[in-house]
Amino acid sequence: MNKVLVSLVALVATTLVVSPGSAQQLASLETSRIVIAPPQSALARTIKSGLSAAYYGARPDTRAHEEAQRLYFLYGERHFEPIWLAEQANGTVTFSPAATKIITLFENAASEGLDPSDYLTPQIDAARLSGDGIELATLETAFSAATMRYADHLHNGRIDPQSISTLLDLKRKPINEAALLEQLARSNDPAAILMQLEPQHREFQALKAALANFEQSSAARPTPISDGPVLRPGNSDARLPAIRARLELAASTSQLYDDLTVDAIRSFQKGQGLEVDGIIGPATVAALNGGVATRREDIIANMERWRWMPSDLGDFTVFVNIPEFRLSILRNGQEEYTTRVVVGTTKNQTPIFSDSIRHVVVNPYWNVPSSIIRGEIAPAILRNPGYTDSHNMDLLYNGATVSPWQVDWTQVSPSNFPFRVRQRPGAGNALGQIKFLFPNKHDVYLHDTPSKSLFARSYRAFSHGCVRVQNPMEFADALMANEPNISRASLESMFGPSERWVNPQKQIPVHLAYFTLRVEEDGTIRSFGDLYGHNEKLIAAMGLDAIEPPAIVAEAETAPRELSP
Repeated sequence: MNKVLVSLVALVATTLVVSPGSAQQLASLETSRIVIAPPQSALARTIKSGLSAAYYGARPDTRAHEEAQRLYFLYGERHFEPIWLAEQANGTVTFSPAATKIITLFENAASEGLDPSDYLTPQIDAARLSGDGIELATLETAFSAATMRYADHLHNGRIDPQSISTLLDLKRKPINEAALLEQLARSNDPAAILMQLEPQHREFQALKAALANFEQSSAARPTPISDGPVLRPGNSDARLPAIRARLELAASTSQLYDDLTVDAIRSFQKGQGLEVDGIIGPATVAALNGGVATRREDIIANMERWRWMPSDLGDFTVFVNIPEFRLSILRNGQEEYTTRVVVGTTKNQTPIFSDSIRHVVVNPYWNVPSSIIRGEIAPAILRNPGYTDSHNMDLLYNGATVSPWQVDWTQVSPSNFPFRVRQRPGAGNALGQIKFLFPNKHDVYLHDTPSKSLFARSYRAFSHGCVRVQNPMEFADALMANEPNISRASLESMFGPSERWVNPQKQIPVHLAYFTLRVEEDGTIRSFGDLYGHNEKLIAAMGLDAIEPPAIVAEAETAPRELSP
């Protein structure tokens, strides 16, 4: 029994206080005195015995010990009395009404994009209600573990983002299991309480509705255009008949990318806001597959990523969707401003996380990241010490500027390069004239760029990880809408040779997100390419698709060689 209880308590989630309102009202735990109340019934004594054995039998400083302790304290505060089991007058033991309703939620978990088998475990078996005290105690704690697992999956998702990629740097939202379990046990409507834990974001709720209607609408759902090589006029490809059908051209079995189809693709690209080049690359294929969610697993994977997001995005916030290559400013969930962005390459991916914009820097220095120094700048300086002057750069050692002509470069290599490098403000600065800082461990931010031509492309993954903004001064004006003393004009008046820092009165939440499906206000679902492969890896991790994840979307176009963040 001890082994069973240890395995059960290891499934219980971490802490967050649930109030009767909404998930956004959840409060932090305060330190309080722990009281272990003595059991007052035979079943309670059995529960205590099992939990005590699990607690004291686990090795200290392990997750099993920590979670066994948490469950022991949880039941200890209530005299180890069961939460979910009720003893009737005739001596029989039954599930409480609340437990019965929660079991129904477990059975219908697929409607939430979850897996019922995660909660309807072998330990939760109604037939065992006639078992002995040890079996009943095991069933009681198993049900608490399953309920908290279900609550945690609603709130945080089934999959740890870091298991998909270390660049998915998203914080888990804690749950106070004691408060939640007590609230659920007393409630006549436990489903309403648990549904407070799922994302309330408009797009999540729309995807959930699309999942519910998926089977009914499947007959009208066209077969998706598959990924493949970039198609240029004159190429041949087996996908061309399907592409013509999607464009509602005359039916043809020809696999030639002919002039009629090129003209139709150009018109389609113009209507979708893509680069009008007649080239069918990943962005155009994704757009052709847009309008409806083509796969059930795509809906579920995007719902999972919404669960990874903060419960409250902020009343006034910046939202960057990496696969969409687009930035938006949202006020109360409504878009006030949008512009194109350039994001990291598949090799230098933009990380996914949330933070707050705290500073605006005009005429910024570019403090070159060490990875770019080692990989690109150090070798260039070793070949030509004049490289720094030609690129308006300073060589720094212990904070002091060093002339490259005073260094014995025969003693230096890229691997032992002892200098920091920064690029001075100016027209050729890789950050352009302005950057928007939200200090973070990834050293990424939003910024201007002198490489304006890349914004005309439909595929815009060309940076070293930072996010380049197409219209940075328009963005700055929209971003400072709530700041009485900062405007586009005041920022532009600072243009010059010296770096200038501006600190808004209010920090502005910024979210670097990764959604391959977006839901527009009218309910239309648009599809975007899986730029970094995160979507297919998540689908595989959730057990939704037995097919091996495809390779990361190839870069359809190459950018001019440049140094940039």
